[in-house]
Amino acid sequence: MCGFVGFADTTLAIDKEKVIKEMMDTIIHRGPDSGGIYTDNNVAFGFRRLKIIDLSEEASQPMYNEDKTCVMIFNGEIYNYQELRSELQERGHIFKSNTDSEVIIHAYEEYGTDLLHRLRGMFAFSIWDTKNEIMFLARDYFGIKPLYYTQNTSDNSFIFGSEIKSFLKQPTFNKELNKDALKPYLTFQYPVLDETFFKGVYKLKPAHYMIYKKGKIQIKRYWDPMYNEKDNSLEYYVDKIKETVAESVKYHRISDVKVGSFLSGGVDSSYITSLLMPNKTFSVGFSDYEDMYNETNLAKDLSDMLGIENHRKFISAEESFEMLPTIQYHMDEPQSNPSVVPLYFLAKLAREHVTVVLSGEGADEIFGGYAWYETTPTMKKYKKIPNFIRRPVSLVCKALPKNRITNFLVKGGQRVEKWFIGQAKVFEEEDALKVLKDEYKSGPSVQSITKKVYEKVKDQSDVTKMQYLDMNLWLPGDILLKADKMSSAHSIELRVPFLDKEVMSLGAQIPVKYRVNDKNSKYALRIAAKDTLPSEWANRTKVGFPVPIRYWFREEKYYNMVKEMFQSDVAKEFFNIEEIVKLIEEHYTGKENHARQIWTIYVFLIWYKKFFIEL
Repeated sequence: MCGFVGFADTTLAIDKEKVIKEMMDTIIHRGPDSGGIYTDNNVAFGFRRLKIIDLSEEASQPMYNEDKTCVMIFNGEIYNYQELRSELQERGHIFKSNTDSEVIIHAYEEYGTDLLHRLRGMFAFSIWDTKNEIMFLARDYFGIKPLYYTQNTSDNSFIFGSEIKSFLKQPTFNKELNKDALKPYLTFQYPVLDETFFKGVYKLKPAHYMIYKKGKIQIKRYWDPMYNEKDNSLEYYVDKIKETVAESVKYHRISDVKVGSFLSGGVDSSYITSLLMPNKTFSVGFSDYEDMYNETNLAKDLSDMLGIENHRKFISAEESFEMLPTIQYHMDEPQSNPSVVPLYFLAKLAREHVTVVLSGEGADEIFGGYAWYETTPTMKKYKKIPNFIRRPVSLVCKALPKNRITNFLVKGGQRVEKWFIGQAKVFEEEDALKVLKDEYKSGPSVQSITKKVYEKVKDQSDVTKMQYLDMNLWLPGDILLKADKMSSAHSIELRVPFLDKEVMSLGAQIPVKYRVNDKNSKYALRIAAKDTLPSEWANRTKVGFPVPIRYWFREEKYYNMVKEMFQSDVAKEFFNIEEIVKLIEEHYTGKENHARQIWTIYVFLIWYKKFFIEL
């Protein structure tokens, strides 16, 4: 876990070293161990380092090739670096360190942009090629590591980095709110657009690279997580999962500092832990609702079985609300997945003991683990009715008040492309429009966002369509972004062994019947996990990271806190106050459960206040 910042082609007379140092200071949490700067007439690079592999100063960045015609800043880990290093040495390249980072710059010399196909790991990097005066930036296959860029500057200069907050220290940067981002956020719960909540600031998408030259940008996709089923036996895939996941964990454990693992009661983190066998595991729950919002006992039980020391923490509502502004500051954009709160405290707990943690993100998307992917027995029976009957029923029910029956009938008469937008849907689009002021209603429609992804898998099964959508939107936009930002907030590196290109290559071949069926979700993976886990853990139903927000908003203290924010001048800029106050009132009295809608609005207001009023 490191971080970098940079800019190019500014015409403003500034002290580049002073500016880049100020930008670096905003992300010092990503790399508290050391920093480095490179500047020339065209560019300025800044780097903050968290020492993981090769703790010597020789591994510091920015890093150069032999004749110093290329300079690089890099965040992440290349797990197959030892094989690549040997290959490059045979071709005459000279290494000055034992770090994984250095293979990238020599591989760039040898292979150009094709080096990306040789990397196995998580990464975001920028290489300045002084001979050709081009900058080469790239982001890993799944979007584990973030990379932002902008030309929304007073002189059309180019700024890039690991976190948007660093841009605020660059004097040419124009800080503006992207008004189109709010409407889709209210539905998706996370910033789903390529353009961020800061106008003109974009994410380089996962599995994409960029060539920047004299103000011009070219972006290309170099990899796509497409499914291509192969009809092998269940036993074949179970054996291959065991082999491939074990190999990935072996790579992901490479480190010159202490490694632990996050552990819940679910199969994903439990499987990773049982393969890793670290000295310590880490778990969190909520102190006021231990029976409903606490898996730490399960984590402790498994740790005891495996002979591993488990550390756990219980979080209070007071702590959660107190740290929410800090959490949103680290996120850079509003993130209203409630699980971001326990993840923040989990990373903080782990940092007291280790510098690297392994976690189970990605298994659900690759192997088919979400409840949305399953078709209930009732829905299967209903779908035996001809579509020419179900379709009009769906249209009629869509106009009726929402309840379990109408929701079922709406879904039962629609194609998956119409009703599935990912693992979260907070506000229905029409409800989002009701709470927003006119100025903020113009953002892209939900369908326009998902359609671009669905078009690539239009001939695939419904399960594959949903998985592919999640791989492209939910996983990088929600799951991985909060994993990176919450771990880096505490100067800890989080690694995700399931999100390995070889694991994905295998997962892409597994037929739907071995991913999701009448017996279970993640069917083949769960069978494979039984090789190292008790059946109780391998078969446990997914819980996620539940947070008791619906109870908090029925406590007078937090009801008053939220209501005050909803009636503030800040809220009046964006929302119809009568509508959002109605949400908190109905929830507080127990008339309705609006917890997710309330939380999503509240989080946005906390974020806006932090970045546009306080900073």
